[in-house]
Amino acid sequence: MTSRPPASNAGYGAEAATLAVRYESIAFEDVHRDVLHLFPARAADVLDVGAGTGRDAAALARRGHRVVAIEPTAELRAEGLRLHGAWPIEWVDDALPSLARLRQADRRFALILVTAVWMHLDEPERRAGMAALSGLLADGGQLVMSLRHGPVPQGRRMFDVSAAETVGLAGQLGLQCNHRGERTDTQGRPDVRWSVVGFIRPPGAS
Repeated sequence: MTSRPPASNAGYGAEAATLAVRYESIAFEDVHRDVLHLFPARAADVLDVGAGTGRDAAALARRGHRVVAIEPTAELRAEGLRLHGAWPIEWVDDALPSLARLRQADRRFALILVTAVWMHLDEPERRAGMAALSGLLADGGQLVMSLRHGPVPQGRRMFDVSAAETVGLAGQLGLQCNHRGERTDTQGRPDVRWSVVGFIRPPGAS
């Protein structure tokens, strides 16, 4: 009998309290400093996929956006509600690659953030996930993704996904790349680096 591969969010529930301290110690502006110019200047519908403890969701809500936070790990959602419950964030138990609940609701977003999430998906899941994200993006909407490169922590399920592959997948769905860069790790880990890619959905994209 073969064992199942670990889930994409494996290990996060048991470490939720510790991760909350780590995530919340890093400023939203530091994480997204290279792409803040791509974010909507006015109040808009925003989706944070894999929102964790809600650091980014809360920062976006403070800026006046209408925020939906997707987080499949119940313990992290609980931390998010504890830390940021005063903000009008809509928390949803959903997950890539399908984002089935949100897609069923037929919603569209001006900005979708996928921060430190994409590396948990294998190749078929990334194809399905990009299609799901594209279907949730409004015309003229912006998709911003960060891709982790470095050693895999014990007990986690991660893949080293290139920016080139991600740009290619998005392009197949008609999304246009309008940002591609790299940054060091905001937690100071010398063996971890990040690629950051942004895509815009032109009117009429598939």
